[in-house]
Formats: sequence, structure tokens, C-alpha cells
Amino acid sequence: MTVVDEPSKNDTEQLPVGWVRTTLGNVGVVSSGGTPPAADESNFGGAIPWITPADLTGYKEKFITGGRRNLSEQGYKASSATIVDTGSVLFSSRAPIGYVALARNPISTNQGFKNLTPYSGISSDYLYHYLKSAKQLAQSYASGTTFLELSGAKFASLPLPLPPLPEQRRIVTKIEELFSKLDAGVAELKRTQVLLKRYRQSLLHAAVTGQLSRTWRETQTGELEDAGELLARILDERRAKWKASGKKGKYVEPKGPDVSGLPELPQGWVWTNLGQTFEVGVGATPSRAQSHFWGGNIPWVSSGEVAFCNIKKTRETITEAGYAASSTKLHPIGTVLIGMIGEGKTRGQVAILNIEACNNQNSAAIRVSETPILPEYIYYFLTSQYEESRRAASGGNQLALNKSRVEVMKYPLPPLSEQAQIVTEVERRLSILDNMQATVSAELRRAESTRQSILHRAFSGQLVPQDSSDEPASILLERIKAEKVAAGTAAIRGQGKRGRKPKGAANQETLLASGAEN
Repeated sequence: MTVVDEPSKNDTEQLPVGWVRTTLGNVGVVSSGGTPPAADESNFGGAIPWITPADLTGYKEKFITGGRRNLSEQGYKASSATIVDTGSVLFSSRAPIGYVALARNPISTNQGFKNLTPYSGISSDYLYHYLKSAKQLAQSYASGTTFLELSGAKFASLPLPLPPLPEQRRIVTKIEELFSKLDAGVAELKRTQVLLKRYRQSLLHAAVTGQLSRTWRETQTGELEDAGELLARILDERRAKWKASGKKGKYVEPKGPDVSGLPELPQGWVWTNLGQTFEVGVGATPSRAQSHFWGGNIPWVSSGEVAFCNIKKTRETITEAGYAASSTKLHPIGTVLIGMIGEGKTRGQVAILNIEACNNQNSAAIRVSETPILPEYIYYFLTSQYEESRRAASGGNQLALNKSRVEVMKYPLPPLSEQAQIVTEVERRLSILDNMQATVSAELRRAESTRQSILHRAFSGQLVPQDSSDEPASILLERIKAEKVAAGTAAIRGQGKRGRKPKGAANQETLLASGAEN
């Protein structure tokens, strides 16, 4: 009798002659793992390799020898873990589902795995590549409320297109040949991404130190306005604006930076800081409890939107009532925002307002456009200082910038005409970089699509030619079934810890003995 299971939910393609549709449970022994009580350290540190899904996070190799921790004999006996043979396929069945590796040696796992030890005539490598391609299929068989989990029974019922053994081997050889070439190409693309990122950083550094505009500066025949004159003009305008506002008290002149120890600047440039040249403000968030404060016509920027970009639209808006009830201010177009809070990427990121908008308290608004200085120049400077800005933060539970720390950030100020030249050249080169990065990203997506196409062709019988002299997979399955009926599963894999001993029982006993010696 031919062992062919009922068609499953993904069995829609006609398989080649000699192939059959079956399930994982028909081609190997399915087992799970376990974890001994973690409170007892003597359960660990022995000679029994033991892995958890965390050990496969980011793991790129095909074979694995062990995880971060080993079990002791005591720990092994105190858990439901089993030791599976060399060549067994380890498949993470929860948190997350879909990590795959092959055991290079006898190994045990925690309960986050369903392990498949194949019967004779079934290629471990074939199963490995198949399960690498079956993550979404496996997830569709999983269930659970807190997190999805694939039970042993469901794992065993996963459908498997099975070719004759010689073709299994041909498929594996072809997959690995094609993947090797694909991986080399992907590695080169990722190296290019790194180089483009470095070039971007180098470009911005050259821009704000005067290196990028040096040739332009040296070829200018007319007299340029010195940046010192520009700074004096800005300070005069700030003083006049304050006096015109009718504010009482004595005007406090914005304090410039201490320039001792700072790098020498090109001729015509001067050091200043953000607080000396610009008004810096911190935003606010209207009460979320008052629904009538939200959904109006005033754009409101959250710190998550301050992400190295031009802001043309905001996710949320506030009403006139929300604006009046909070301390947030409406900033003009050309205001540069800098994120002040966040352990992730947010702190130190910048954006330019292309619309009038308010902002929340987690970002500072630098009102550059109220001065002659180009907002784009300040944006590119702060972009180049991203890591330095993050290091300038302070705080206990959460590192953060604040208004004072933003105001004292020093920057080199070029003459206006040179600012314009810098911005033009930076944007020209960044446009080229962006196109190159887009091309690289598209090629990486194409490589992944090619990878999936290779796997689809492999497991539908289209990757390598069939050989009519190969023993059909149906006969292979009949033989496996006959052996199981005649001798029981124990004759194939031995008696294990829970009534079934794996084929590698000698290895298991060796490991346990080694653990006892330790």
C-alpha cells in the first residue's frame, strides 16, 4: 500500500512522477525538548549540549553544535528534554516559529522546539531546506492566545513534497550551489550599503568643516560677507526684536561658545552655538483626556516623526482649544526640530518643517528661518553630529537632551553665500547616494525574491531534472512503513527516555557518562 496522505491546504501543484505528498511525521521521529528548574544551577554546566530559540536568533549557519548553556545529567533527568541524533532537524515551534538548524552532534533542546530525526532514506539536508522555506506554512498550523505555538501533532502533520532519495540529494546540491552564489552577491550588496553610509557621513563632515566648499571658496574673486559680520547682524536683530516686543527687564545677550580647543575654521567662518543664533523652544502635548483638543487644523509633530526628513504633513493635529490650553507654539516653515528623548534612534534625529506646525515636549524647535541662516545648513550640521548629540544627553532612568543642552551645541558658521554653495553640493551628492541606495535595496529585495523562487522550484520538482531510474518515493515510504510495522518504532530508533530510545542512544549514554564525570 502506498503511503500518501490526504492533500493539505497548500497542496495545489502537480508533482513530478516519482514524488509523493506525505507529512513530516511519516519521514522521521518527532520529539520535543524541555527545561529543568532554572533556580538550581546544578542543572546546568554539564556535557549535554542544549539549545533554546534564543540561540538561533540571528544564527546563519546550517549546523549547530550547542547553545549558550549545557545541561548536566541531573538537569537532563529533571526535564522532559531528549537527546536527538546527529543530523536531526531542529525547528523552533514558538517564540518565534521558524528557526531551523541541523544537529552536528547529539543535542538536546528546550520545549521551544519540535525536532525531526529522519528515517533511513530521508535526507536531513532536504528537510532542512524545506523547513527553512515553510515558516509561514508552519505558522498557519500553530495556535495559542498568549503566543502562537506549533504542537508536536501539528508539526508532524505538516505536508511534505517528497522526491526519491537521489533527487533529494540533487536538489540539496543545486540549492546550496545557487544559494552560495546568491549569498556572495548579497554580501557584496551589504558591503556597498556600508560604504554608502560611510560616504554619507564623510560628505556631511566635509560640508560642515569647509572641506567640501574649499575649491569654490578659493575661486571666489568678489568679497564675501564674513560670517562674523553675519553673526553680529543676527545678534543686533535679536536685540531689536526683543526691545520691540515691549518686554520688561534687562535684555540678556545670548552667550557664545568657548572656542578654546576647537578646530580652526576656514577664513571667513566663525564658531557659534544654537542658542546664540536662534530661538530654541520645547513643545508640549495637549491633554489626551480632552478629545476636543485633538483633530483640528493645527499640525502637531510627535518626536517619532523627527526622523531625518522634511515634514510636510503630521500624523496628528490639534484644535485651537488644544493649542490655547498647552504651552506648545506654532513654528514657521524652516524650523529645524531635534529629538531629545529616547534610548532608540529618536534622540538626536532631526527634521525640517515644510509646514507651520507645533511639536511635543520630546523635541526642541530651532527657529532657523527667523534668521538669514539656511535651515538646510543647520539640518545637515545636526545630521552630521547625530552620535555626538546622543552623547550630549544626560539623565538617570532615560538619557535625554534638554533645551539648555541644545542651546549650547556649538557649530561652525560659514558666510551666507558659502552656506548656499554647501547646501547645493550636499543635496546634489545626496541625490546620487539616495539613487544608489535605492538600487542596492531593490537588488537585495530581488535577491530575496530569487531565493524564494529557488525554494519554490526545488519543492515543486522544477529545480533539477528527474531520473526515471530513481526508486519512487512511494516505495521508500512503503519500506519505512513496513519496517515500522514489523519491528516497531523502537527497532528504528531504539528505546528513549520516555519509552523510545533514539538511534543515537550510545551517544546519549556517552554524553550522560561524560556529564557524570564532570
